[in-house]
Amino acid sequence: MRHGQFEWQDSDIPEGRVEVRVDLKRQLVSAFRGGHEIGTAVILYGADGNETPTGRFPIKRKSEDYRSRTYNNAPMPYSLWLTDDGVALHGSKVEWGRATHGCVGVPVGFAEKLFEVADSGDVVQIVDDAGDAPVPDGQV
Repeated sequence: MRHGQFEWQDSDIPEGRVEVRVDLKRQLVSAFRGGHEIGTAVILYGADGNETPTGRFPIKRKSEDYRSRTYNNAPMPYSLWLTDDGVALHGSKVEWGRATHGCVGVPVGFAEKLFEVADSGDVVQIVDDAGDAPVPDGQV
């Protein structure tokens, strides 16, 4: 999979809690519903000095059409807010060599689909080592 690409397949997948796993080392995000993987994409993440935090983050709120108040009104479509200090998973122009200011940037099409199925309280787990891999289906 290359920067800017994503896969999404949620037809015939039963309703259920959405869980998201972000692997900074592999630069991938995977979305699960009821333990079934429904989407994956290449990501952008924070550069030196603006690292993306790791840990378990329940989605605090959602903003469909947000623009950054800190970084020159930059578009952050389909934002899923993870922290009180401004870290979100959001749509971004995902290209090789680009980075964020600590957020997780995903292709806009992927962000839109995730925004549609994710709810406040659903968990996003961000890891930076493959050894941290959680098991989906309620164990994230």
